[in-house]
Amino acid sequence: MGKWRKGLSATIVLLLLVTGCSTKANTDGTAAANAGPEAAKAQPEHRIIATTVAAAEIMDALEVDLVGIPTSYKELPKRYASLPQVGNPMSPNMELVKSLDPTDVLSVTTLQYDLEPVFKNAGIEASFLDLTSLGKMNEAIKTLGNKYGRQKQAEAIIAQYDKKLAEIKQRIAGKASPSVLILLGVPGSYLVATENSYIGDMVKLAGGRNIVQGEKVEYLASNTEYLQQANPDVILRAAHGMPEEVVKMFDKEFKKNDIWKHFDAVKNNRVYDLEERLFGTTGNLAAIEALDVVTNMLYP
Repeated sequence: MGKWRKGLSATIVLLLLVTGCSTKANTDGTAAANAGPEAAKAQPEHRIIATTVAAAEIMDALEVDLVGIPTSYKELPKRYASLPQVGNPMSPNMELVKSLDPTDVLSVTTLQYDLEPVFKNAGIEASFLDLTSLGKMNEAIKTLGNKYGRQKQAEAIIAQYDKKLAEIKQRIAGKASPSVLILLGVPGSYLVATENSYIGDMVKLAGGRNIVQGEKVEYLASNTEYLQQANPDVILRAAHGMPEEVVKMFDKEFKKNDIWKHFDAVKNNRVYDLEERLFGTTGNLAAIEALDVVTNMLYP
């Protein structure tokens, strides 16, 4: 699409870097938290490291032990409280990862382009989970369940999402689909999220129609004149990395840039801020709550 500016690499790297990072470190090599005798019997041969919060949460829901977790300001499952932290998702500490002698290292496809060669150079076997949509996350959960003997747990997780989607489909049946603009912000910058992003998928499942169509990437640079011509019914603002700072940035942008006052969504007070806990850059187990929240925003 000619109306979008290119050269997004630096912004996307910043987005990924600030998501799921903190300065806290814990590298004492403490043993994994006990997940129960059944879990121990099912996968004693596996030594798994999850390098993202979403991957760790999924493995916790599957009742699988880990030997390493990501460094993050977000709260991680209590099951893994005593485990060594291997660094932020964007740049894991490879020496520490190798020292844990893992059989499996889990990351996400959003980081695959940057991390795959790093893992290969370190001689580490890594798997990249596709969490860019609810459907793909369900596929990843099913695959992990099969691999680690947790089919029943995987089926139970997926069944909850299927039930919620059926409820939403019934709720919005016969209603017109509102047009939606999704802005994804980090300190100092923001992007436009397409249907190929996780938040874009949430909006689509909730009955919304993204104003950006026909793109293959997850995010695009903002072109406010084009966005104003599309004139969405609803504007969703997702703040990441430093949420409070990003919300202030959005508020300043909407007041300072005169073009925003011409949007129907602004005139009609249909601009909503999305909570980072529910609406991450990749799928996560809070999807049921996130679907309820976004459906209420689209169909108040």
